[in-house]
Amino acid sequence: MAGKMPHEHHENHLCYLVEQGLLKNKPEEYTALVKSGGYMCKGCGRIAKSADSLCAPQKL
Repeated sequence: MAGKMPHEHHENHLCYLVEQGLLKNKPEEYTALVKSGGYMCKGCGRIAKSADSLCAPQKL
């Protein structure tokens, strides 16, 4: 984990994971996190399958 996280569990959130190269380096893992997304982050607008993958989740 690089540096201080802005909040608890941020290392599991899509914004951090994409910044660390998940989409580019492991697209199949990224796809598993976003496929059939039911939540949207109110901060960045990303869509995820689980609320746990987002900083500020809102059910779609």
